[in-house]
Amino acid sequence: MTIESAGESGGERTRVLLAEDDVLLRQGLASLLEQSGFEVVGQTGDSVWILPLVRELTPDLVVVDIRMPPTNTTEGLDAAREIRREFPATGILVLSAHTEVEHAMELLASGQRIGYLLKSRVTDVGDFIETLERILRGGSAMDPALVQELVSARRANHPLAELSPREHEVLALMAEGRSNGGIARQLWVTEATVEKHVRHIFAKLRLQETSGDHRRVLAVITYLDAN
Repeated sequence: MTIESAGESGGERTRVLLAEDDVLLRQGLASLLEQSGFEVVGQTGDSVWILPLVRELTPDLVVVDIRMPPTNTTEGLDAAREIRREFPATGILVLSAHTEVEHAMELLASGQRIGYLLKSRVTDVGDFIETLERILRGGSAMDPALVQELVSARRANHPLAELSPREHEVLALMAEGRSNGGIARQLWVTEATVEKHVRHIFAKLRLQETSGDHRRVLAVITYLDAN
């Protein structure tokens, strides 16, 4: 267990609590923040002390790792959730060694004064301090690598991802306003084959059995929305 509490300062510096089990990283962050005008009021490498220190020291900002002792799973994230519930005005910056999309989205959806950065991406001191200041002003911050992961995940989970290459071709031609007969002539297949592809498209896009024309419009809208 490691707990270190800094003395009170008579100034108006931003009060920060650091929760990170890597002692070298924690001490490095503490030194950086102090040099940048922040007041590091407390440090801990054990997740069980995060909430007690927040309650005792009432920091303006908490910098917390997701994975911390004793199990190195989601202790830091769990503490961040509780901090947000008990102290909604406290800024929270989560540092992680991995792009954990589900955890990040859950936390970022909690509102303002929140940030998520990858440790490996914190390479510019100025950018890092600017991120902290943005969180303290009520904003949020998301690591660019995480944004890319979210975009990729959204694409992978999009219904269009289930379509075969031929079904993509058929849907693209539908979006051009072509009839099944026109699509058949364009692709050099029978109209019955096109009708089969269209049925598969409706099923994969989870369009309920209603008017064929209505489902056709909805399928085209889904295609255009993704492009």
